[in-house]
Amino acid sequence: MAIHDTSEEKNIIVVAVENRQPQIYQLLSKSKLRANLRTNSMFQARDKDNNNVLHLAAKLEEHQSWLIPGAALQMQSEIKWYELVKSTVPKYLLCQTNNDNKTPADIFTENHKHLVKEGGEWLNKTSESCSVVAALIATVAYTTSTTFPGGVKENSGTPILESHTAFDIFAVTSLVALCFSVTALFLFLSILTSRYQEKNFRVDLPRKLLLGLTSLFVSIAAVLISFCAGHFFVLKDKLKNRALPVYVVTCLPITFYAISQFPLYFDLLRAHFKKVPRPSHTMVSL
Repeated sequence: MAIHDTSEEKNIIVVAVENRQPQIYQLLSKSKLRANLRTNSMFQARDKDNNNVLHLAAKLEEHQSWLIPGAALQMQSEIKWYELVKSTVPKYLLCQTNNDNKTPADIFTENHKHLVKEGGEWLNKTSESCSVVAALIATVAYTTSTTFPGGVKENSGTPILESHTAFDIFAVTSLVALCFSVTALFLFLSILTSRYQEKNFRVDLPRKLLLGLTSLFVSIAAVLISFCAGHFFVLKDKLKNRALPVYVVTCLPITFYAISQFPLYFDLLRAHFKKVPRPSHTMVSL
């Protein structure tokens, strides 16, 4: 009954698109079910303003349609939703115009100008704050990578403590911290210098932010391990087994910063690898 109800001049496919329900729309667009839905008529239906389903998918709702924070990730979800509907309708619907003589692409660009601007501002603020931390870690990592604990031998110039395991850990992690912090800094700077075009929100900008945060987290972990390994030679004789709790407490402040960024990081991961965005209001089984 719901499938064939058109009492409001809208069939179930139009209603699913209007209400941003990817799961329902995907179910209705499956090949076996489409054969029973008179595909040519139902997927090509128009509303009273002569909008087809692609016009409706291109519109931006006033409320938050997708369960994800950040204007940039909202824009990415909007593009994914539009592309999902676009991939299931006949190609000629892309060129159809509504009563205002606008194509679905025109509607999408017009409706998402403000979200593109907000997404660019959100990326700017996020990248600026993270680039400051990345630059700080790069400075510290460069200093530690060129300074050897215990000094060097006068005759050969080799580190005095090179035979210790802790020194090997210090040398490797300080280099890792330097490389990944510089990588993160370059990625955040590339976001800051981007033009923030509509198409860039689909993959390019979220991927740069995801890689930048990954590099930043690795550099934070590496610089903390490097600090603990280098400082271990100072306290190993006095504290012995009690040195580890001291280092854990010392590293807590910067660890809290990393943990505070984890929700954004996991949201980026889900948004990047999830083909279909998650709606803010979902179906409930009765």
